[in-house]
Amino acid sequence: MKFGKRLKKQVEESLPGWRDKFLAYKRLKVLVRLVSGSSPHRAVAEATFVRLLNDEVDRFNAFFLEQEEEFIIRHKNVQEVRETVKAVAGEEPSEAERAVEMRKVRREIVDLHGEMVLLLNYSAVNYTGLAKILKKYDKRTGRLLRLPFIEEVLKQPFYTTELMSRLVRECEETMAAVFASDNSGDQWTRKCCTDTGMAPMAPEQGILRNTVAALVAMRELRSGSSTYGHFSLPPLAKETEHGLLLSIQVADLVQSEAHGIVRVV
Repeated sequence: MKFGKRLKKQVEESLPGWRDKFLAYKRLKVLVRLVSGSSPHRAVAEATFVRLLNDEVDRFNAFFLEQEEEFIIRHKNVQEVRETVKAVAGEEPSEAERAVEMRKVRREIVDLHGEMVLLLNYSAVNYTGLAKILKKYDKRTGRLLRLPFIEEVLKQPFYTTELMSRLVRECEETMAAVFASDNSGDQWTRKCCTDTGMAPMAPEQGILRNTVAALVAMRELRSGSSTYGHFSLPPLAKETEHGLLLSIQVADLVQSEAHGIVRVV
């Protein structure tokens, strides 16, 4: 799949509020054609291309740092979940009360994890887009802009994802701890559905669907294919890929109960 189509697909599968935050790939492609042609406005197009590239990087950084700060705060709150779970268990609440509390906890963790994975994918997709458009630029013009520009991109906040990757791993550990501690709540939910004629709510497609799409995209962007080169993203580490797949599978299994129950009409 050509990158332009892949980017369009990624934008469509992203969160609604994120869809205008991705690389302006089409506009950059138009400028590349102008720069490589015989237009009298070639010099202006070249200056505009470079300026837009820098503006895009600044825009990526601003959005990434904003989201990262929000996730750090939410992550700290989620880390209190383990203590909350222990407290709920210690107080011996009714099965109904415990099930309600656990659904709330599980939903918060699943949503946070999914959104953080989406941010990692946001970084990967936009970096790849920059590398692709610069490759086109160098090929069409005979210049060597890609190497020095990408060397600077590698230092940018939106590309530096070590902190977010660590938060994702810690969130997965919290998910595992919470899900492992929650058995009676599941039993109560199933019993409630049987006794009252109610059924679990169908899994919401939103964040879970987008997270799965993001994981697939990251695997493709980081695959060791024949086109892998110096400017490609490194392949996903096996343990990272396994962790993401496992957490998404767990999220898929619990999502319906994490979002409550509704009456069958």
